[in-house]
Amino acid sequence: MKQATTTAFANPVFDSQTAFRATMNAMARPGSIHHLDLDFVPPQSLPVSAAAVLLSLCDFETSLWVSPKITDTATIADFCAFHTGALRAKTPGQAQFALVDLATEGFSLAEFGQGTPEYPDRSTTIIAIAPSLTRGAQRIISGPGINGTVELSLVGLGDDFSSKWAANHAAYPLGVDLIFCSANSLLALPRSTRMEDF
Repeated sequence: MKQATTTAFANPVFDSQTAFRATMNAMARPGSIHHLDLDFVPPQSLPVSAAAVLLSLCDFETSLWVSPKITDTATIADFCAFHTGALRAKTPGQAQFALVDLATEGFSLAEFGQGTPEYPDRSTTIIAIAPSLTRGAQRIISGPGINGTVELSLVGLGDDFSSKWAANHAAYPLGVDLIFCSANSLLALPRSTRMEDF
């Protein structure tokens, strides 16, 4: 069956602001799930929420790396380049933004840009496509933006993810930030967030 022609935001200004606001709110309140009511057609392997994050954050001054393990990597890269002007990063470490799919791969947080002591913001923000944001093994997160603790139950995180995240958190203010996307929903884990298994 032929896929429908891809489209970007129907109302670029309003939709981009909506997606950007949801992403920033998710970063400010780690672990909270935010839903996007946007109607457009991204490439087949790209959930609406992930496409919306990329369209609202990327521009001609940013670089994007799309994992080659995603089914239609080239289509997604072309979609983002056409609609945002984002440059294509050759390696994960060179990317300001990266797209991975938890259903097809595990990934090392350390392979992405970590920033530098002088410029910690020059790190990679990883957009991770998740099968579900609510049906996985439970983990507990805490830290800035969280009142006490929050239970996290993402599908697709490996058994060793908590230890990987602990290493990422320990490097603060260096380290990567994560935005998890599934269907029309997203949640974020900034590097300042602590995590432990349930």
